[in-house]
Amino acid sequence: MSTPSPNFKHQDSQPWYKNYMVIIFVIGLPAFVVVACIFFVYYSYQIRDSVVRDDWYMDGKTLYHDVSRDKLTYDLDIHGDMRFSDSGDITFYLNYPEQSMQTGKLKNGTALTYPDTLDLSISHATDIKKDRDVVLTHQEDNKYTAQVDIDPLTAKYYLQVSSDGADDWRMRDVARLPRSKVSFDPLPVFGKSG
Repeated sequence: MSTPSPNFKHQDSQPWYKNYMVIIFVIGLPAFVVVACIFFVYYSYQIRDSVVRDDWYMDGKTLYHDVSRDKLTYDLDIHGDMRFSDSGDITFYLNYPEQSMQTGKLKNGTALTYPDTLDLSISHATDIKKDRDVVLTHQEDNKYTAQVDIDPLTAKYYLQVSSDGADDWRMRDVARLPRSKVSFDPLPVFGKSG
C-alpha cells in the first residue's frame, strides 16, 4: 500500500503582501522605530542642557589672572551682608574695617569712599536661565539696594559682588537660595603663609 505524497503546492488564499503579519512586523515595526527615533532626536534637541557658562574655557585660563581682585578684598578687609526680602528686594551692606572707618582711609592708603554702584552676579549652579546680573545702587552710608526675581525653588547659587572702580575688588560666596541673609567674607586662603 502506498501513502500519498504531501502536497507542497498548497497556496494561501491571499498574497503575502495582504497578510496582516507582514504589515505589522515587516512594515509597521520598522516604520514605528524610525518615527520614534526622529521624535526623540527632536525632543532631545529641544530640551538640551544649557551651558552654564559659555566661556568656561576662557574662565579657566584666566583663573590665575583674576585672583588679584579677591586678594584686594582680603588686603582691604572688606566684608558684606546681603539681605533678601520675599518681594525681591535686595539690600547689601558694604562693611569696611573699623580702623578704616576711623581714619577715613582704606588699608592701602586710598580714601574711604562708597562706590555709586556695585555689580551683583547671581549664578545658578546648573541652569543659565536662572542667572541674574543686577546693579546695586548706593542709597546711604554703606547701604545698597536692587530688585531681582529669584526662582522660588531652593537651589545652589554662586554670588559675586564686585566694584570696578579705582579699587577693583570682588567678594564671592556660595549659598542655597532663597534665604533671608548671606554674609560675604574675604577668602581666607590669602592669610595662609606658604
